[in-house]
Amino acid sequence: MTLTRSTAEVAAGGSAGRPGTGRAVVFLVLVAAAALVPLLGPSLALHGTGEAAAPGVGGVALLRGVLFAALCVPLGELSVDRLARRLPDAPVERPRSWAVFAAIAGCAAALGLASVVSTGNLVPHALADVDVGGLYRSRDGRLALLEVNSFLLAGLSARSRRPAAQAWPLAAVAVAEALRAHPAPEHDPLTGSVLTLVHLTCAALWVGGLLHTLRVLRRRRGGAAGAALLGLYARVAAVLLAAVTATGVWSSLRRMPAGTILDQLTTTAYGRTLLAKVVLVAVVCVLALWARVRLRRAADPLTACVPARAEVAVLGTVVAVSGVLTALPLPIRWT
Repeated sequence: MTLTRSTAEVAAGGSAGRPGTGRAVVFLVLVAAAALVPLLGPSLALHGTGEAAAPGVGGVALLRGVLFAALCVPLGELSVDRLARRLPDAPVERPRSWAVFAAIAGCAAALGLASVVSTGNLVPHALADVDVGGLYRSRDGRLALLEVNSFLLAGLSARSRRPAAQAWPLAAVAVAEALRAHPAPEHDPLTGSVLTLVHLTCAALWVGGLLHTLRVLRRRRGGAAGAALLGLYARVAAVLLAAVTATGVWSSLRRMPAGTILDQLTTTAYGRTLLAKVVLVAVVCVLALWARVRLRRAADPLTACVPARAEVAVLGTVVAVSGVLTALPLPIRWT
């Protein structure tokens, strides 16, 4: 009897484990595909433009993509958990937080970027090439150190009794990125930094929020509360999308004036990458609309999770493309 029971349990465990294994394989494939975007994207975008990229542009783009993803995950968890608490039948069981893993990845990416900054935006070939003290003597170096320390503090906060406290160091990372993207010599850098801060924060809440919402629904396995949570997130996401679109268009017009933007979208690496990002966001909007229609009209509102999962995958690609965008040379024609 013991042998029979054990055999049955093993068989049941094996059949139950296959879906989990399948999801893990799909996840690894998606991560590998997303990693290829920053590694191969810069060379494709620069081809035929006559522009020169900084050394190690592919590696920098990959690190930027990891940093952005590490910002999305914990911010999404915090925002969705707060939304869930507003529901009458709030989900009690929630998935295991990925905030600590995101903080580790973000800290590692920020360290890599800081090492590049310490060598004058050159790729260090040995540990001796990294000038840690030099980071304190430059604006970009101090911002890089701020990001490293902020991710470290966010990870510690995520493990504490008050994980919501990680919102403050994560906000510091977003501010540092906004300031880094708009150096002092730039025309009206404060406006650019504010636009980038709003754009980055809303995008992180959108991407990370959808990911965590789907994880909560899978943990709860349906129900009216799950549909209510997805509907509540959809309303918030609509506002976030509007903010992302408005700030993205404004920022693009600041770097590519309206009279030259159509030409630069095809003749510059920055413009080509921006165009690819716009196309991907358009695909995301179609998937989001599809999910919203299913949420309102389908007999089972949770069938909206099907297009929502596809939306998450495309959003992951958008994050990777955003990493490429920040590593490429900016358009040289200004007004």
